[in-house]
Amino acid sequence: MTYEEEVMQAVEHILPSVVSIVISRHAHLVGPTLPFKGVEQQNAQTGEGLDVKIGGGSGFIVSDDGLVLTNKHVIMEPDANYTIFDQNGDKSDVQVLARDPIHDVAILKMIPPKHFRIAPLGNSHTLRLGQTVIAIGNALGEFRSSVSTGVVSGLSRLITAVSDLSGQQERLRGLIQTDAAINPGNSGGPLINTRGEVIGINAAVVFGAQNIGFAIPIEKATKDLEDIKQFGRIRRPFIGIRYLIINAELQKQLRLPLDYGALVVREPIPGDHAVVPGSPAEKAGIKEGDLVIACNNHAITEKNSLEDYLENTKPGGKISLTVLRNGEKHSLALELKEWK
Repeated sequence: MTYEEEVMQAVEHILPSVVSIVISRHAHLVGPTLPFKGVEQQNAQTGEGLDVKIGGGSGFIVSDDGLVLTNKHVIMEPDANYTIFDQNGDKSDVQVLARDPIHDVAILKMIPPKHFRIAPLGNSHTLRLGQTVIAIGNALGEFRSSVSTGVVSGLSRLITAVSDLSGQQERLRGLIQTDAAINPGNSGGPLINTRGEVIGINAAVVFGAQNIGFAIPIEKATKDLEDIKQFGRIRRPFIGIRYLIINAELQKQLRLPLDYGALVVREPIPGDHAVVPGSPAEKAGIKEGDLVIACNNHAITEKNSLEDYLENTKPGGKISLTVLRNGEKHSLALELKEWK
C-alpha cells in the first residue's frame, strides 16, 4: 500500500465518527457586532427572532449510545445553544454530560445517527517525532470534514491557552505538537495515525506562527470516559492548595532556597485561601509559605508538576508530600478527596 493510499484509508475509516458542532445564540443576545474573543467565535450575523450562528467546533463519536468527545472550550459559551451535525448533515440536540476541570476535554451525548462508526481510540504513548498524523474537523466552522496531514513535531508540550470565550486562561500540559493544519473550528476533532486510530484531540493553534498546532493526548479523555460510564461524572482528586510552580527565575525573585517545587500561596483577591479550610492539605498540616518539593518521592518541577503526579491517583487514594518549611523537610501523608 502506498503512503497516499494509507492516508486515504485512514480518513475513510474515521470519517463516519466525526461530527460538527454548531454554536448559536438568540439574535437579541448577539447585538450589532460581536468582537472576536477566541478560536471558536466567528462570523456572527444579526436578525429578529433567530438563533444566530456564532461559531463552530468538532467532535467524534466514541460509543454506541452517542457519547461524543470534544474540547471543553468548544462548549463554554454562556447562553449558547449547541447542535451536532453528522456526516449526512442530519442534526441532533446535544446534552453536555461533563467538562473536565483540569484538561480541555468535554463529553457530550447525542442521538446516534443512522450511519456512523465508533472512533477507534489509539495510544499516544508510542508516538515518535516525525510520525505522520492526520487532523480532521469542521475547519473555520464552515468546511466540514476538512482533512490535513502533517507529522508529530513535538511531544509533552506545555502551553498557556485561552480556555473559554471570556478570555480566561489555563495551562495545558503534555500536549502533542503537530504541523498538520489545525484551524479555528477544528477544535475537538480527532488527530489520528495512519491506522485511523485517534491519538489526540485537536485543541489549540499558535496565532502569528505557521504550522504549529497542539492536540490533547487521547489518554486524558479515556480516563474521563471511564468515569462517566462508571460514576456518571468525571472524578478528580483534590488536595486543597493554591500553588506557584517555582523555576530558577522565580527562585531569585522570591529568594527561595530551591529552584523547583510548588510554593503554597494565595491568590491576591479578598477571601482567597492558600490552603482550603477542611481540605486534605489542611488536615495534613500544610501551611501557606510551604514549598512542596516532592510527591511520593518524585521532585515537583515545571515539567513534572504536582498536577501531573495526581493524574494516576483516584479520590480516596493516599499520597506523601515532602514539604520544605523554614529550612527543614517534613514528610506529610494525605488522603485525597474528590474535586467538586
